[in-house]
Amino acid sequence: MPELPEVETVRQQLKPLIIGKKIQSVIIRYPGIIQMDVLLFESLLIHKVFNDIRRLGKYLIFDFDNISLVSHLRMEGKYYLRKSLKEMTKHDHIAFKIGEDLFLTYHDVRKFGTMELVEKSKLFELKSLSKLGPEANDEKINYDDIYVKIKGSDRPIKSILLDQTIISGLGNIYVDETLFLSSIHPETKGSSLSKNQVSKILINAKNVINQAIELGGTTIRTYHSTLGIDGRFQNKLNVHTKKDQACPICGELIIKIKVGGRGTYLCPHCQRKETS
Repeated sequence: MPELPEVETVRQQLKPLIIGKKIQSVIIRYPGIIQMDVLLFESLLIHKVFNDIRRLGKYLIFDFDNISLVSHLRMEGKYYLRKSLKEMTKHDHIAFKIGEDLFLTYHDVRKFGTMELVEKSKLFELKSLSKLGPEANDEKINYDDIYVKIKGSDRPIKSILLDQTIISGLGNIYVDETLFLSSIHPETKGSSLSKNQVSKILINAKNVINQAIELGGTTIRTYHSTLGIDGRFQNKLNVHTKKDQACPICGELIIKIKVGGRGTYLCPHCQRKETS
C-alpha cells in the first residue's frame, strides 16, 4: 500500500506535468472507484483546469477553481500519463484527457482506490479527511497531544501508529522501521509507554518518513512512481521484509509476527517484549 512517502512522490512528479492542463473529457471504465454519481462526476470535471495538487496523509487532492478531487490510492492505485487510449492497460480504469495526445490515467489492479469531488470550501467536512491526525513528519506536531492519546490506549503501539486519526501517513513499512529504531516491541501497549519513549517514536517516525520521501519511497512488490521509477528506501530497511536475516545492530535473526492482523517485522533482542 502506498504510504505517505510514496503518495508524496507521486504528487511531486505529477505536479509539473498536469498543472495548467484542462480536462477535455473523462473516460470511466470502472465506476466503482467513483464515490458519487458518475455522470455528475464527469460533468463537473469537463473543462476544469488543474490548479494544484496537494497531499493530506495518504490522500491526493487535485484542486480546480472551486472544487477538489480527493483520491485515495488504497492498496495499489497509481497515476500514469499515456499518449493515447491505445496505451491504456486493462487496469487503467479512469482516464482524463488533458491534451491532444495526453491522458492522465488511474491504474489500480485491486480496484480498491476511491475518488470523489467536493467543494474546496468543504474539503475538511469529508468524513475521511475530517478525522485525520497530524502528519508524521509535521514540524508543528504537538508531542503532548499525541502522548495523551497513546497513553490513553491499551492497544498495541503498532496498531495505534497505524490509526490515521492519531497520526496520519504511517503504514506497515514505516511503523516497523520506526519501532525498530525506537527499540520498542510492536505489541507494547500504548498505556505502558513513557513520555520519553513516545517522543522517541515520534522523532524516529519523522526522520524515517523524511528520508523515505528523499529517496522516492519504498518499492516492494508493485509500487512504482508516476514516472515508472522505483523508490530507493527499500535499500535502507532495517527489519521490514527481513525475516531470518541478521539484525543490523545485534546480529539476532529478524522475526515476523502478526499484530492486529498485520505482518510485523522486529528484532527480538533489540525490541524486547516487556513482561508485567
